[in-house]
Amino acid sequence: MVLEKSLDHGRTWQLYQFYAADCLTSFGMEPRSARDLSPASVLDIICTEQYSRGYVWKVDKMVRFEIQERFALFGGPRLQDMASLYGQLDTTKDLRDFFTLTDLRVRLLRPATGATSVDQHNLSKYFYAISNLDIRGRCKCNLHANNCIWEKGKLSCECEHNTTGLDCGRCKKGFQGRAWRAGSYLPIPKGTANVCLPHPSVASGPDPMLGRTRPRISSLAVTTPEQACECFGHSNRCSYLELLTTAICVSCKHNTRGRHCQLCRLGYHRNPSAQLDHHNVCLDCECHPDGSLHHRCNSTGYCDCKEGATGPKCDRCLPRYYWHRGCRAGVCDNFLTRCENGGVCEDNGRCVCPAPYTGLLCEKGQCREEVGGCVSQSPRDPTLHRVLLSLTALLTTANGRPPL
Repeated sequence: MVLEKSLDHGRTWQLYQFYAADCLTSFGMEPRSARDLSPASVLDIICTEQYSRGYVWKVDKMVRFEIQERFALFGGPRLQDMASLYGQLDTTKDLRDFFTLTDLRVRLLRPATGATSVDQHNLSKYFYAISNLDIRGRCKCNLHANNCIWEKGKLSCECEHNTTGLDCGRCKKGFQGRAWRAGSYLPIPKGTANVCLPHPSVASGPDPMLGRTRPRISSLAVTTPEQACECFGHSNRCSYLELLTTAICVSCKHNTRGRHCQLCRLGYHRNPSAQLDHHNVCLDCECHPDGSLHHRCNSTGYCDCKEGATGPKCDRCLPRYYWHRGCRAGVCDNFLTRCENGGVCEDNGRCVCPAPYTGLLCEKGQCREEVGGCVSQSPRDPTLHRVLLSLTALLTTANGRPPL
């Protein structure tokens, strides 16, 4: 049998899929399955032998056109990546048309008798029939409607976005402010409902040359009704940019910004627990002025911290740093890191060293031979380190093995 579809209400028909017990003999095609396809061959018309056996179990009698397997090439085996699938459907017209139809028909060519001996003189006793057709899909409304109604013997869309027509394929009268476009699944800003906008209105304004009022047509921007705006509830006014044939939201509230008030103002970050239309969708970063490099947070919602600071607001210190008008390196303390050679820790920031020692931890000795030299009490002192190495070498030479 052959499955065919129409895109123009039955005026013309296109092949959709072949079914046969022997594809090569019946249609001159190698047998294939939808699972054999790739994203590059997803639009191929195939012949399958999967459903054409002579004797089948009851559960095997369902014949399918494997749309989900083709969708899975873009959305994953369980269609978990719908954004990728929608993106392909939105941007590839041939792919969109492949899964679109106005009519579907099945042409039954001959029974799948397999190896059964057939009486050529009495073919009327060989037959098969279709008991049920289950077609799952949605109305083709160009993404300008959520529901369809049966009216005058046809399905028609309950059009939204100021569109009209059997499939919402054009703008309503008076709403041709920009060219009609199908809606889009893509994320903003590339994907929107593409609402039909009113014609630019006639405004009045003073003529600076004549000192009187004259009518004029705005060529750059006009204010459009609330229903034409897509601002997620953060604005009720849009300006229509005629040169760009697009509308942008005006005076976004709730600390939002952007063409559709879909972004957060600088210094605010997206609240992950709030929907895009919630009034608390953008939260103040509240970066600590002493711990943060900037008063505004970055695009991830976190503040850029100075050295030693940490936390979403840069109001805490990393280990070995202490807070003093920001985070400072914790050079010393009275519990973990002690100043050496008798040094005293001052404000956890520096060691006050007794003479003649210097260094960050008083580990360096400044001794002169003419005053008798000095002895360091620190294992960090290079002089003492050389003495220990020399002693080890002498002991090894004396008994042939290193000391314990």
